[in-house]
Amino acid sequence: MERSHFASADFGKVQASLAADRPEKLLHADVLKATAEDSKFSQERRHLVRMVDLPSRTLSMTIGGLAPGESTRKHRHNYETIIYVIAGSGVSVIDDREVPWRVGDAFYVPTWAWHQHNNTSATESALYVACENAPMLQNLGIALREEA
Repeated sequence: MERSHFASADFGKVQASLAADRPEKLLHADVLKATAEDSKFSQERRHLVRMVDLPSRTLSMTIGGLAPGESTRKHRHNYETIIYVIAGSGVSVIDDREVPWRVGDAFYVPTWAWHQHNNTSATESALYVACENAPMLQNLGIALREEA
């Protein structure tokens, strides 16, 4: 039977050399400048989202923003997320836990956990960087996301 994936026992079958991958695009300048796709995606998600357009096959990065008092929709996905806060403060509800955050904090959203991010300030916008392993799961055909 032919294997469709590699397992621990296949460690000895790792190739001895690689052909270098040299993608043309190495820079996404002015990430916060909205593209038509970003604007549509932000409208669908009901908060600021700017996708970083680089050729990574395993990691994604987005810039997310919440206006004063704004919240994301409650959702979950089967990819991991690490969020680093670059402006503002708020609280994220991750399953039944409240995780308060502010500038300089990083927090983790586990796979398939219902979560919602909330800007608790009445005057200051929040801005954060979200890094996820979504492209890896998309390339495997197994990425899932669900809105409440």
